Amino acid sequence: MKTGNCIRAAMALEEAELPYVVRHYDPRAPGEGEVEYRRLNPTGKVPTLIDLSQRDDPFVLTQSNAIVLYAGSKAPEKLLHAGDARAQARVLERFTYFVTDVIVPNHAGFFLKLQGDAVAAKVLSDRSMAAIEDAERFASASTFIAGDAFSIADIAAVTIVSAVADELPWDRLPALSRWFSQVRTRPAFVRSTSAFDG
Repeated sequence: MKTGNCIRAAMALEEAELPYVVRHYDPRAPGEGEVEYRRLNPTGKVPTLIDLSQRDDPFVLTQSNAIVLYAGSKAPEKLLHAGDARAQARVLERFTYFVTDVIVPNHAGFFLKLQGDAVAAKVLSDRSMAAIEDAERFASASTFIAGDAFSIADIAAVTIVSAVADELPWDRLPALSRWFSQVRTRPAFVRSTSAFDG
């Protein structure tokens, strides 16, 4: 199933240059694979990562942002700005900003809307959109969201911004627009968005 969460996880694996194989699973129509999938991920949600690099001890992660952090730990110089404590802290701060201030209210609003609570859903959606607009200051200060090198903060940001891109006032966000165009042309983004097709 192609979701922002799946794309975020795949993009992190792509950027870290970690090999992976996509296995399609649709939690809305689980079918015969449901029992096996729920053994790995009891919530039945996607994505799920199974790291088989240690064959005798497979490692399973079931949260997209944990997968992003795990991929970052496998390529820390590339995705976490390792070696510079302040730069790494900035990466984690901006990554967390997009997870907590943008993605969480966006997802909560989506589920409230499904439950018929349009008023509360709009409050959360507006909060999420305002946080994205506020990220203009990040893109104005540097090439990427957390500095002049790409990081996991950009992965968290680009996947959620892609989901709401048509709703953003791009004319008021020139730096964010530049950043968004730049990150969407990265080969890892292109590959991760097509990884779940078919």
